[in-house]
Amino acid sequence: MTDTLLDVVRRYVETHADPTGLAQTPVPGLTTIRSTAPSELVHAISRPLVCLVLQGTKQVAMGAEMFSFGAGDSLLITADVPTVSQITQASVERPYLSLVLDLDPAIITELAVEMGNGPAGAGVAVRFEPTDAEVTEAALRLMRLLDRPESVPVLHAQRVRELHYWLLLGRHGAAIRRFGWPEGHAQRVARAVAVLREQFARPLRVEALAAVAGMSPSSFYSHFRTVTSLSPLQFQKQLRLIEARRLMQSEGASASSAAFAVGYESVSQFTREYGRMFGRPPARDAEALRRWAVA
Repeated sequence: MTDTLLDVVRRYVETHADPTGLAQTPVPGLTTIRSTAPSELVHAISRPLVCLVLQGTKQVAMGAEMFSFGAGDSLLITADVPTVSQITQASVERPYLSLVLDLDPAIITELAVEMGNGPAGAGVAVRFEPTDAEVTEAALRLMRLLDRPESVPVLHAQRVRELHYWLLLGRHGAAIRRFGWPEGHAQRVARAVAVLREQFARPLRVEALAAVAGMSPSSFYSHFRTVTSLSPLQFQKQLRLIEARRLMQSEGASASSAAFAVGYESVSQFTREYGRMFGRPPARDAEALRRWAVA
Protein backbone atom coordinates (compact mmCIF):
# COMPACT_ATOMS: atom_id res chain seq x y z
CA MET A 1 0.00 0.00 0.00
CA THR A 2 1.49 3.33 -1.07
CA ASP A 3 -0.98 5.73 0.55
CA THR A 4 0.61 8.50 2.59
CA LEU A 5 -0.76 9.90 5.84
CA LEU A 6 -2.01 12.91 3.86
CA ASP A 7 -3.96 10.62 1.48
CA VAL A 8 -5.58 8.65 4.30
CA VAL A 9 -6.54 11.71 6.34
CA ARG A 10 -7.90 13.50 3.26
CA ARG A 11 -10.18 10.58 2.40
CA TYR A 12 -11.42 10.23 5.96
CA VAL A 13 -12.15 13.88 6.60
CA GLU A 14 -13.84 14.41 3.23
CA THR A 15 -16.27 11.61 4.10
CA HIS A 16 -16.84 12.26 7.80
CA ALA A 17 -16.28 15.98 8.51
CA ASP A 18 -19.06 18.03 10.11
CA PRO A 19 -19.91 21.52 8.76
CA THR A 20 -17.00 23.02 10.72
CA GLY A 21 -14.46 20.68 9.11
CA LEU A 22 -13.93 18.46 12.15
CA ALA A 23 -14.14 14.69 11.86
CA GLN A 24 -14.00 12.81 15.16
CA THR A 25 -12.76 9.28 14.65
CA PRO A 26 -13.83 6.10 16.49
CA VAL A 27 -10.44 6.19 18.23
CA PRO A 28 -10.88 8.19 21.47
CA GLY A 29 -8.97 11.47 21.34
CA LEU A 30 -8.13 11.25 17.62
CA THR A 31 -9.55 13.99 15.37
CA THR A 32 -9.00 15.04 11.76
CA ILE A 33 -9.44 18.63 10.62
CA ARG A 34 -10.08 20.15 7.20
CA SER A 35 -10.52 23.78 6.18
CA THR A 36 -10.93 25.12 2.64
CA ALA A 37 -10.26 28.76 3.59
CA PRO A 38 -8.30 30.74 6.20
CA SER A 39 -10.18 30.84 9.48
CA GLU A 40 -11.29 33.43 11.99
CA LEU A 41 -9.31 33.73 15.21
CA VAL A 42 -10.22 30.84 17.52
CA HIS A 43 -9.87 31.36 21.28
CA ALA A 44 -9.53 28.22 23.38
CA ILE A 45 -8.02 26.75 26.47
CA SER A 46 -6.27 23.91 24.73
CA ARG A 47 -5.90 20.47 26.22
CA PRO A 48 -2.55 18.63 26.02
CA LEU A 49 -2.27 17.36 22.44
CA VAL A 50 -0.09 16.85 19.42
CA CYS A 51 -1.20 18.22 16.04
CA LEU A 52 0.41 16.87 12.85
CA VAL A 53 -0.06 19.38 10.03
CA LEU A 54 -0.24 17.64 6.67
CA GLN A 55 -1.21 20.51 4.36
CA GLY A 56 -1.62 24.27 4.72
CA THR A 57 -0.35 26.50 7.51
CA LYS A 58 -1.55 27.63 10.92
CA GLN A 59 -0.60 30.15 13.61
CA VAL A 60 -1.03 29.67 17.34
CA ALA A 61 -0.40 32.39 19.92
CA MET A 62 0.08 31.87 23.63
CA GLY A 63 0.48 35.20 25.41
CA ALA A 64 3.08 37.23 23.53
CA GLU A 65 4.55 34.16 21.76
CA MET A 66 3.45 33.37 18.21
CA PHE A 67 4.08 30.01 16.53
CA SER A 68 3.68 29.58 12.77
CA PHE A 69 3.92 26.08 11.35
CA GLY A 70 2.89 24.12 8.27
CA ALA A 71 2.98 20.82 6.41
CA GLY A 72 5.54 18.48 7.92
CA ASP A 73 5.48 20.13 11.35
CA SER A 74 3.91 18.91 14.59
CA LEU A 75 2.60 21.23 17.28
CA LEU A 76 2.83 20.04 20.88
CA ILE A 77 0.77 21.45 23.75
CA THR A 78 1.64 19.96 27.15
CA ALA A 79 -0.67 21.88 29.49
CA ASP A 80 -4.15 23.38 29.59
CA VAL A 81 -3.15 26.81 28.29
CA PRO A 82 -5.02 29.69 26.63
CA THR A 83 -4.33 29.89 22.90
CA VAL A 84 -5.51 31.97 19.98
CA SER A 85 -5.20 30.08 16.70
CA GLN A 86 -5.88 30.75 13.05
CA ILE A 87 -5.55 28.70 9.88
CA THR A 88 -3.61 31.05 7.59
CA GLN A 89 -3.19 29.06 4.37
CA ALA A 90 -6.01 26.94 2.93
CA SER A 91 -8.05 26.75 -0.24
CA VAL A 92 -10.58 24.50 -1.96
CA GLU A 93 -7.80 23.12 -4.17
CA ARG A 94 -5.34 22.66 -1.27
CA PRO A 95 -7.28 22.56 2.01
CA TYR A 96 -5.66 22.75 5.39
CA LEU A 97 -5.45 19.18 6.75
CA SER A 98 -4.24 18.02 10.15
CA LEU A 99 -4.42 15.11 12.54
CA VAL A 100 -4.81 15.80 16.27
CA LEU A 101 -4.24 13.32 19.10
CA ASP A 102 -4.98 14.08 22.75
CA LEU A 103 -1.99 13.13 24.89
CA ASP A 104 -2.70 10.45 27.49
CA PRO A 105 -0.66 11.02 30.69
CA ALA A 106 -1.24 7.46 31.88
CA ILE A 107 0.32 6.02 28.70
CA ILE A 108 3.19 8.51 28.90
CA THR A 109 3.90 7.63 32.52
CA GLU A 110 3.87 3.91 31.82
CA LEU A 111 6.14 4.25 28.80
CA ALA A 112 8.55 6.64 30.50
CA VAL A 113 8.99 4.22 33.40
CA GLU A 114 9.54 1.27 31.05
CA MET A 115 12.01 3.29 28.99
CA GLY A 116 13.87 4.47 32.11
CA ASN A 117 13.39 8.14 31.28
CA GLY A 118 12.84 10.57 34.13
CA PRO A 119 11.22 13.99 33.87
CA ALA A 120 13.14 16.81 32.21
CA GLY A 121 13.46 20.33 33.54
CA ALA A 122 11.01 23.17 33.05
CA GLY A 123 10.00 24.16 29.53
CA VAL A 124 7.38 25.95 27.46
CA ALA A 125 3.89 24.48 27.17
CA VAL A 126 3.55 25.16 23.42
CA ARG A 127 6.18 24.28 20.84
CA PHE A 128 6.53 22.88 17.32
CA GLU A 129 9.12 20.80 15.52
CA PRO A 130 9.43 18.93 12.22
CA THR A 131 7.46 15.71 12.57
CA ASP A 132 9.66 12.65 13.09
CA ALA A 133 9.38 9.98 10.38
CA GLU A 134 8.55 7.31 12.97
CA VAL A 135 5.70 9.46 14.31
CA THR A 136 4.27 9.88 10.81
CA GLU A 137 4.49 6.12 10.16
CA ALA A 138 2.81 5.29 13.48
CA ALA A 139 0.04 7.82 12.78
CA LEU A 140 -0.48 6.25 9.36
CA ARG A 141 -0.85 2.77 10.88
CA LEU A 142 -3.39 4.19 13.35
CA MET A 143 -5.42 5.93 10.63
CA ARG A 144 -5.44 2.80 8.44
CA LEU A 145 -7.38 1.01 11.16
CA LEU A 146 -10.35 3.22 10.30
CA ASP A 147 -10.68 1.45 6.94
CA ARG A 148 -11.35 -1.75 8.91
CA PRO A 149 -13.92 -0.69 11.55
CA GLU A 150 -14.05 -4.15 13.08
CA SER A 151 -10.34 -3.86 13.96
CA VAL A 152 -10.62 -0.55 15.81
CA PRO A 153 -11.87 -1.91 19.19
CA VAL A 154 -9.22 -4.66 19.14
CA LEU A 155 -6.14 -2.79 17.92
CA HIS A 156 -6.54 0.95 18.51
CA ALA A 157 -5.12 0.96 22.05
CA GLN A 158 -1.80 -0.56 21.01
CA ARG A 159 -1.54 1.74 17.97
CA VAL A 160 -2.18 4.80 20.18
CA ARG A 161 0.45 3.52 22.62
CA GLU A 162 2.91 3.05 19.75
CA LEU A 163 2.35 6.62 18.62
CA HIS A 164 3.01 7.91 22.14
CA TYR A 165 6.19 5.79 22.22
CA TRP A 166 7.62 7.38 19.08
CA LEU A 167 6.65 10.84 20.32
CA LEU A 168 8.60 10.14 23.53
CA LEU A 169 11.64 9.02 21.51
CA GLY A 170 11.47 11.98 19.14
CA ARG A 171 12.06 15.71 19.20
CA HIS A 172 9.16 16.32 21.60
CA GLY A 173 10.21 13.62 24.05
CA ALA A 174 11.54 15.74 26.92
CA ALA A 175 8.49 18.02 26.92
CA ILE A 176 6.10 15.06 26.87
CA ARG A 177 7.88 13.37 29.80
CA ARG A 178 7.41 16.52 31.88
CA PHE A 179 3.69 16.44 31.18
CA GLY A 180 3.20 12.77 32.02
CA TRP A 181 5.40 12.35 35.06
CA PRO A 182 3.23 11.14 38.01
CA GLU A 183 2.77 13.54 40.91
CA GLY A 184 4.72 16.25 39.11
CA HIS A 185 3.40 19.78 39.33
CA ALA A 186 1.84 19.55 35.86
CA GLN A 187 -0.18 16.46 36.78
CA ARG A 188 -1.32 17.91 40.11
CA VAL A 189 -2.46 21.11 38.42
CA ALA A 190 -4.16 19.01 35.73
CA ARG A 191 -6.38 17.40 38.39
CA ALA A 192 -7.59 20.84 39.46
CA VAL A 193 -8.04 21.92 35.84
CA ALA A 194 -10.32 18.92 35.25
CA VAL A 195 -12.55 20.11 38.11
CA LEU A 196 -12.53 23.67 36.78
CA ARG A 197 -13.51 22.52 33.29
CA GLU A 198 -16.44 20.56 34.70
CA GLN A 199 -17.62 23.17 37.21
CA PHE A 200 -16.55 26.51 35.69
CA ALA A 201 -20.02 28.04 36.12
CA ARG A 202 -19.87 27.64 39.91
CA PRO A 203 -18.19 30.07 42.34
CA LEU A 204 -14.45 29.48 42.58
CA ARG A 205 -12.71 28.47 45.81
CA VAL A 206 -8.97 28.28 45.41
CA GLU A 207 -8.69 26.29 48.65
CA ALA A 208 -10.89 23.52 47.26
CA LEU A 209 -8.90 23.35 44.02
CA ALA A 210 -5.64 23.29 46.00
CA ALA A 211 -6.95 20.32 47.98
CA VAL A 212 -7.71 18.46 44.73
CA ALA A 213 -4.13 19.14 43.62
CA GLY A 214 -2.71 18.09 46.99
CA MET A 215 -1.01 21.46 47.57
CA SER A 216 -1.26 24.36 49.95
CA PRO A 217 -3.27 27.29 48.51
CA SER A 218 -0.18 29.47 48.05
CA SER A 219 1.84 26.70 46.40
CA PHE A 220 -1.12 25.73 44.20
CA TYR A 221 -1.65 29.32 43.04
CA SER A 222 2.01 29.66 42.10
CA HIS A 223 2.24 26.35 40.25
CA PHE A 224 -1.12 26.83 38.55
CA ARG A 225 0.08 30.12 37.08
CA THR A 226 3.41 28.59 36.04
CA VAL A 227 1.74 25.67 34.24
CA THR A 228 -1.23 27.46 32.62
CA SER A 229 0.06 31.07 32.42
CA LEU A 230 -3.16 32.18 34.17
CA SER A 231 -4.39 32.50 37.73
CA PRO A 232 -7.25 30.13 38.66
CA LEU A 233 -9.73 33.03 38.47
CA GLN A 234 -8.49 34.11 35.03
CA PHE A 235 -8.64 30.49 33.85
CA GLN A 236 -12.25 30.19 35.00
CA LYS A 237 -13.15 33.50 33.34
CA GLN A 238 -11.75 32.39 30.00
CA LEU A 239 -13.61 29.07 30.21
CA ARG A 240 -16.84 30.97 30.87
CA LEU A 241 -16.35 33.41 28.00
CA ILE A 242 -15.38 30.71 25.50
CA GLU A 243 -18.45 28.65 26.40
CA ALA A 244 -20.69 31.72 26.21
CA ARG A 245 -19.35 32.44 22.74
CA ARG A 246 -20.14 28.87 21.68
CA LEU A 247 -23.69 29.12 23.06
CA MET A 248 -24.37 32.32 21.12
CA GLN A 249 -22.78 31.16 17.88
CA SER A 250 -23.94 27.53 17.76
CA GLU A 251 -27.19 27.57 19.71
CA GLY A 252 -28.42 31.11 19.06
CA ALA A 253 -28.46 32.11 22.74
CA SER A 254 -28.82 35.78 23.60
CA ALA A 255 -25.99 37.58 25.36
CA SER A 256 -27.89 37.70 28.64
CA SER A 257 -28.93 34.03 28.60
CA ALA A 258 -25.38 32.97 27.70
CA ALA A 259 -23.98 35.14 30.50
CA PHE A 260 -26.24 33.57 33.13
CA ALA A 261 -25.69 30.05 31.76
CA VAL A 262 -21.92 30.26 32.31
CA GLY A 263 -22.16 31.73 35.80
CA TYR A 264 -22.18 35.51 35.42
CA GLU A 265 -24.52 37.45 37.70
CA SER A 266 -24.07 40.77 35.85
CA VAL A 267 -24.70 41.10 32.11
CA SER A 268 -22.81 44.39 32.01
CA GLN A 269 -19.73 42.77 33.55
CA PHE A 270 -20.05 39.90 31.08
CA THR A 271 -20.27 42.34 28.17
CA ARG A 272 -17.17 44.26 29.29
CA GLU A 273 -15.07 41.14 29.80
CA TYR A 274 -16.31 39.54 26.57
CA GLY A 275 -15.35 42.65 24.58
CA ARG A 276 -11.88 42.72 26.12
CA MET A 277 -11.25 39.08 25.21
CA PHE A 278 -12.81 38.88 21.73
CA GLY A 279 -12.58 42.49 20.55
CA ARG A 280 -16.32 42.90 19.86
CA PRO A 281 -19.49 43.13 21.97
CA PRO A 282 -21.18 39.73 22.41
CA ALA A 283 -24.13 40.10 20.03
CA ARG A 284 -22.06 41.69 17.25
CA ASP A 285 -19.35 39.06 17.62
CA ALA A 286 -21.82 36.17 17.46
CA GLU A 287 -23.44 37.61 14.34
CA ALA A 288 -20.06 38.09 12.65
CA LEU A 289 -19.09 34.49 13.44
CA ARG A 290 -22.38 33.14 12.07
CA ARG A 291 -21.92 35.14 8.84
CA TRP A 292 -18.38 33.80 8.47
CA ALA A 293 -19.52 30.22 9.05
CA VAL A 294 -21.99 30.32 6.15
CA ALA A 295 -19.83 32.37 3.79
